[in-house]
Amino acid sequence: MLRPLAAVFAAAVVYCAPARAADYPAPKQGDFVVKDFKFHTGETLPELKLHYTTVGEPTGQPVLVLHGTGGSGASMLGATFAGELFGKDQPLDATKYYIIIPDSIGHGKSSKPSDGLKTRFPAYDYADMVDAQHRLLTEGLGIKHVRLVIGNSMGGMHSWVWATRYPDFMDVAVPMASQPTEMAARNWMLRRIMLETIRNDPDYNGGNYTAQPRMMKYAVTAYGTATAGGTIAYQLAAPTAAKADKMVDERLATPIPTDANDFIYQWESSHDYNPAADLDKIKATVMLINSADDERNPPETGVTTEAMKRVTNGKVLLIPTSSDTRGHLTTGNAKFYVEPLRELLATAPQRGT
Repeated sequence: MLRPLAAVFAAAVVYCAPARAADYPAPKQGDFVVKDFKFHTGETLPELKLHYTTVGEPTGQPVLVLHGTGGSGASMLGATFAGELFGKDQPLDATKYYIIIPDSIGHGKSSKPSDGLKTRFPAYDYADMVDAQHRLLTEGLGIKHVRLVIGNSMGGMHSWVWATRYPDFMDVAVPMASQPTEMAARNWMLRRIMLETIRNDPDYNGGNYTAQPRMMKYAVTAYGTATAGGTIAYQLAAPTAAKADKMVDERLATPIPTDANDFIYQWESSHDYNPAADLDKIKATVMLINSADDERNPPETGVTTEAMKRVTNGKVLLIPTSSDTRGHLTTGNAKFYVEPLRELLATAPQRGT
């Protein structure tokens, strides 16, 4: 679900195939302009545009779906996510639910550095992104409460921020491919190395480049290979040096379409993520969905298990490692949790309107 990195993982993952339009109602597009949006740095934009996608009608029960780093509403409409969830009689049947998928700040068709401000665009973090989403829902769409907040990867971390920052806004929270703990360890170390590689490329020129920095594709490929795809899946796909070389060659030959400043802002926004101190504020019923082979959120560290003890109505669905899982990318395929999600929505109490 991480669109700039999707091409990097293409040899191992096929989760972004488009769903058939007939599977669920046609998505609709919209834009909302937030006036005088104040960022956590104190900086303000007089107009912050938020693009969003909706599936279903406003009369349905609202559901908020949140995309991963570099993604957009469009990246959540593939066959293996929307195609498994949004159709008739599926867990998020769009004839019953009103599904809202924002393009987060800095992503998709929402306001971002490449619109013209470049490095003068305010530095945003996850709290800013969630606050903007909240204003879209409350001011732009007139929604005061949602049945569910569900997100993948960055969207999973946003789900934790939502549950702690706006605890009365949802009945259910389903963060995926994420941890309710500080951005740290290998995950942040590799992110920082990737960003430092791009920034220190002479082509980057302090963000005032005329062509995308040449080192960007190497930094993105290295991070993606290290942190997503699944150990077993890689072994099956590249059991020999020749096959591994072929995968590397294909990935390096694939253009990176993302603007470098946009990319840096997107990934750096995770630096101060840390909902751990506020977990006892959560009122929603929580189901954390992770994959046992998730390279960025390894369960064996025990940090998630310990943190979940502080979530009053929380549980973990850990998808076992197999030849079908793809590490951090596993939760992009809803087949692994269709029935648990259906049961959760059928049993979790409604807490507001």
